[in-house]
Formats: sequence, structure tokens, C-alpha cells
Amino acid sequence: MLKRVALFLATNLAVILVLSIVLRLLGVDSILDERNVGINYEALLILSLVIGFGGSFISLAISKWMAKRSTGARVITQPASPAESWLTSTVERQARQAGIEMPEVAIYDSPDMNAFATGARRNAALVAVSTGLLRSMPKEEIEAVLAHEISHVANGDMVTMTLIQGVVNTFVIFLSRLVGHFVDRVLLRNESGYGIGYFGAVIVAQLVLGILASIIVMWVSRLREFRADAGSAQLNGREPMIKALSRLERGRPGELPQALQAFGISGGGKRKMMRLFMSHPPIPERIEALRRS
Repeated sequence: MLKRVALFLATNLAVILVLSIVLRLLGVDSILDERNVGINYEALLILSLVIGFGGSFISLAISKWMAKRSTGARVITQPASPAESWLTSTVERQARQAGIEMPEVAIYDSPDMNAFATGARRNAALVAVSTGLLRSMPKEEIEAVLAHEISHVANGDMVTMTLIQGVVNTFVIFLSRLVGHFVDRVLLRNESGYGIGYFGAVIVAQLVLGILASIIVMWVSRLREFRADAGSAQLNGREPMIKALSRLERGRPGELPQALQAFGISGGGKRKMMRLFMSHPPIPERIEALRRS
């Protein structure tokens, strides 16, 4: 955790430094200063950091609550059947192997085969599986899926994705407002407060930059999936995970709410044109990566 936080702080310092250098090299700040309508970059960066990371950390803090509400997941407090006892004991064993505390275990009603993990801390997480997955997979494959989700928790993927989202949010907010300021004050030569040009340019820039930022976030998410697959292989063996992925490819992989797709077992759609925006790599690529490992 300390290494991740140190990397996060170093990244943000680098962001501030690089932005300052680039703005000066491009002469943007000097152009604005010449018109006596300069922008306070330091204040804008602070505002962007607060907004960018504030939203990400609030989402992380309420992630378990949102997951339970959006899927209708029922947390197993006291196993009511042999299947629930097996499920909780399996998660407990794998959590111990992975070196984390026992997460909450939940089941949600869905015919689709899926599972997900979420939570603000690796030692206070939630692992949930669908009823469709429990009905459609043999126990060894379910164990592989659970090990995949436990690996997400052990790797700190929820926090990692939150930090990355916060960084890209900061870029989007900062750059979109910089574009708006430039359009309003330099191109439209408005000197009496921000006009419609500023707000229109900010909205357009934020949409465009937000799309580009999503590509970065989804690319990182796909990398984390490969790592979680490898973690499952380490905890539970490679072949069960390959079999589980093969079954997902043949069957009906589940669609989770958008906020949870990055932490599910199967993720979103498979259309080639949408590949850059996929939270999960195509299943054949995941199977091939496991076979090469």
C-alpha cells in the first residue's frame, strides 16, 4: 500500500511538473498574459485535483453499498444451505492463501454467469457471485472464478483503478477548462467574465478528453484482468481457470452494471470496434495468456 501511495504522489507531482513545462514551451501562458487575462494555473490544478480525486474516492468509499444495491446481492451472514457453506469456506480458504482478511460473501439473483469483487480496502472487500454461475459451473471452475476475484482484492485493484481514474479525471478537468479559457479570452476576445464560448468549449473538450481518458482506464483494467487470471492460476491451478473461461465463452457471460464491469469475471461486450473501451480482454486472449504462463 505504501508503494502504491508513493507512486501515486510521484505521478501527481510529475503531472504538475510536465503540465507547467509544456504550457511554457507552447507559450500558452505568455499569450494569455499579454492580453492581461492570465489564468491561475496553480489554483486550477488544485481545483482539478479536488474534483478529479474527490469523485473517485467517494465512488470507492460507497462501492460495496452501490454493488449491493445495484445487483440486489444478499450477503451470507449465516450459511443457510450446504452450497452457501461451501462458498464461504472456499472464499475463506483462498483469502487466507492470498494473505487478506475474509471478505463479505454475497449471492445475487441473475441467470448470467458472473462474479465480481469490490470494496475500499483489500481487508474489507465484497465478493459476490450470481446464481447463474453457481448453477452452471462445476465446483472446480467456481473455485477458479472465486480465486480470480480474490486476486483482484489481494492486488488492490479497486484502489489502483480509483487512483488511475483520479489522475485522468484531473487531466480532463484541468485541460478542458484551459481550452475553455483560451477559446473565450483569446479567440473570442471576451474580457468581461466568462461567456457562452467558455462553457461550450469546456463541455466539448470534457467530452472528447473524457473519451480519451476512458481508453486509458480500460487499458489498465485489461492488464489487471490478466494479472487476476494469473493469480487464480497460482491459488487454484491453471486448468480450472482455463475451463471456467472456456465455459464463459461458450455460454452467456453476464452483464454487470457499468460501475462494476471492471471487477467482474467477464466484463462488457466483445464488438471489435469497441475493443478500446472494453474493461476485459477477449476470453481467447486470456486463455492463451494462461497457457503461456
